[in-house]
Amino acid sequence: MTDVLLPVAIAVPLVAATLPIALGLRYDDAGWPVAAAATTALAGIAAAIVAGVARGDRLSHALGGYSPPIGIELVADPLSAAVLALVAAVSLATLAFVRVVGPRGNSFYSGYLLLVGGLTGMTLTGDLFNLFVFLEIVGISTYALIAADRSGASAYASLKYLVVGTVGASLYLLGVGYAFLATGTLNMLDMQAQLAQVGYGDPLVRASYALIVAGLGLKIAVFPIHAWQPDAYQRAPDAVTTIVAALVSTASAYALLRVSYTVFTVEFLAASDAITATMLVVSGASILAGSVLAAMQSDLKRMFAYSSVAQFGMIVAAIALANETALLGAAVHLVGHGLLKFGLFLGVGLLAYGYGARRLEELASVARAAPFTAGSIAVLALALVGIPPSVGFLGKWYISVGAVESSLAGGGAAGIGIAAVIFVSTLFTLSYVARLLERFYFAGVGLPGDHGEPVVADGGTSGDETAASGDDDAHDRAGPRRVSPVDGAPTVPGVPDRVPPASLAALVVAALVAVALGFAGFGLAEWFDPFLTEVFA
Repeated sequence: MTDVLLPVAIAVPLVAATLPIALGLRYDDAGWPVAAAATTALAGIAAAIVAGVARGDRLSHALGGYSPPIGIELVADPLSAAVLALVAAVSLATLAFVRVVGPRGNSFYSGYLLLVGGLTGMTLTGDLFNLFVFLEIVGISTYALIAADRSGASAYASLKYLVVGTVGASLYLLGVGYAFLATGTLNMLDMQAQLAQVGYGDPLVRASYALIVAGLGLKIAVFPIHAWQPDAYQRAPDAVTTIVAALVSTASAYALLRVSYTVFTVEFLAASDAITATMLVVSGASILAGSVLAAMQSDLKRMFAYSSVAQFGMIVAAIALANETALLGAAVHLVGHGLLKFGLFLGVGLLAYGYGARRLEELASVARAAPFTAGSIAVLALALVGIPPSVGFLGKWYISVGAVESSLAGGGAAGIGIAAVIFVSTLFTLSYVARLLERFYFAGVGLPGDHGEPVVADGGTSGDETAASGDDDAHDRAGPRRVSPVDGAPTVPGVPDRVPPASLAALVVAALVAVALGFAGFGLAEWFDPFLTEVFA
């Protein structure tokens, strides 16, 4: 009976998405209770599915009773179950943050649930065209949520993402069309068998995969087609950035991994040197460029947005290497990076809400005013660098080792090059994380006044007023200042942090889980082993 939970997991948020609009005809505040109930139910269903997969089951459900390859199949295996658990946990935790900071309104909660339903569908579908449908649901809802605060900047960022996302989805659909012409099926496992009969050297098959990679690459935001991502992350409302940064590109990267290994297989990648070489070059450039650009930023949201460009480059490189160890690293890094970016963007949003600080120069000794928030961000940032023990270290380690193994096994110098680029990227990541920690813990030493009193800059302009001006040069002229809580910032009994208590608890839990997973290297390898065994059988 557990397989019945697969369609229920998708239906719950999608059906619930209609209720805030319908109930809004009579109740102005119907959206949040409906969204809270739906995401809580999804979390329970996801837990049951994960438990079923942990028992060794590969869950499969044919929609409408029509068996594949004619009908649409939903599937849960160790990889999809891990991503589903991430989707359920992040969507529920982010909703608590939304409750405090907004955006609000019944239409927003409908869009939020639509996004969650689309992400769930992308994770569980076993059909390539059905994957496109959910990809579009995710895209359309994300465009709307980014512009939810109705500002000109967020509308422009949403429009840029709309254009790029539409191109990406179109390329993906064209690739699926080519694959359908070559095989006559859309079911992933059936197409895998048909592709082996058609031949991996068929131009139609290779064109299909190249188009799918290009389309999903736009959605993932690998260099040089990444420009939409920093603007979207920076300009979106803080709560929207939290879920989008943690899940949207993660779901697209999952789709690329799933299509590459469940549909086209390791044998196809081994027979397509030109495609994999191009993927390795692009991913290597993405790793390096994303890290360099992140190190140049002062705005926290843009900094972590560019870091995502680098981190997803590592995942794409691991996919192209077609090495078992590297693929394990891709799976671990996929889930781990989603967790880290959830925590980091949640922490950035909490500092902005409670203290009005969004840039490095506004964070002098913020650890004094908000020790738990700053400490959790510090732990997550160090995990992003790859400091052990952390999930960030495990992902990078497995990918790097797999890259070296690929070269030693006769794969040429590409694997060594990827490992070297990851090492250089780690140094750049350490540089901007060190800047962040220096601002958190050391930059306010010796400033006049207590940490609750902002320093007045030349000309009688306070640090808060300077921050509000939006002038980067003005920020630099104002110099370092201690942070102070904004008017009306929430209080937590027994805790100095002036941030919402439920969101602070979620942030601390995210930091603890990131460290706990760092100790679970063998456990994660055992969890993903059935998927890896199937792929490399």
